[in-house]
Amino acid sequence: MNTSANETNTAERATKLAVLKGLRGRCPACGEGKLFARYLKVTDACSVCGEELHHHRADDGPAFLTILIVGKLVAIVFPLFFGLMMDEPLMVALGLCAAATALALLVLPRMKGLMVGFQWAKRMHGFGRPAT
Repeated sequence: MNTSANETNTAERATKLAVLKGLRGRCPACGEGKLFARYLKVTDACSVCGEELHHHRADDGPAFLTILIVGKLVAIVFPLFFGLMMDEPLMVALGLCAAATALALLVLPRMKGLMVGFQWAKRMHGFGRPAT
């Protein structure tokens, strides 16, 4: 049976714990089941506890957070690389573009998991509905 269905609608959910589980790509309810069926496709329901996860509405939030994180890191690293490789600006540009792309691909699913975990903890977009 769905463990979260046993909770009352007013029960408090630990936001920090749910967000950490989402960052790991795990179900925000139990922390055991996989959150993603594919790279960014959230599973409809957790395979372990049965929590329905299709309610999420992450939309552009994960992309925005990813751009913030990767952009800050590139902005910090760019002057350092440019100072070291001043004679090779094309190599600096290519290296930073490749690093930014790889970093964005690593961070994006984690940010989506963070958003789904936060929405689950705050009972947003249908996560708080009692089972019928």
